[in-house]
Amino acid sequence: MIEDRTTRRLDGDDLETWSALATVLEWLPAALDEQLQRDAQVTHFEYGILYALANAPEATLRMSVLAGFANSSLSRLSRAATRLEARGWVQRATDPADGRFTLAMLTESGRAKFAEASPGHVELVHRVVLDRLTKQQKRQLREITSRLLSGIRDDEGWRPSAS
Repeated sequence: MIEDRTTRRLDGDDLETWSALATVLEWLPAALDEQLQRDAQVTHFEYGILYALANAPEATLRMSVLAGFANSSLSRLSRAATRLEARGWVQRATDPADGRFTLAMLTESGRAKFAEASPGHVELVHRVVLDRLTKQQKRQLREITSRLLSGIRDDEGWRPSAS
């Protein structure tokens, strides 16, 4: 038996809402990459790796944990780590606690690169996102993105540590 289905459409308010979000999803990553590459010669993905390591205990994370934070495959992360290693910003080593895992460690040079890249990145994030929102809108955006994320995956993804 063939089931009668109503085809859902995107139109009216739904289309306007979706197109606004889809445009931000396309344009924001490009703006972040452009600024970081121009000012610090790193991609946004590479900056995310430096950020995660700079904020990790002893500036060290297992590659598998880092891949989870970055929503990345291990192979994509490994290619990025290879580029960061070639620049002297990251080192990799076998985890002494469990040889099945590889650790990524931020070097002093990597810390310096992260410190160099951060001010321009933070300024752009404020200018294009945060400064355009009221305190209430920022809270609403956190709630909205949390709901959207729960529709994509069961875990919450990366969250900043409580300070």
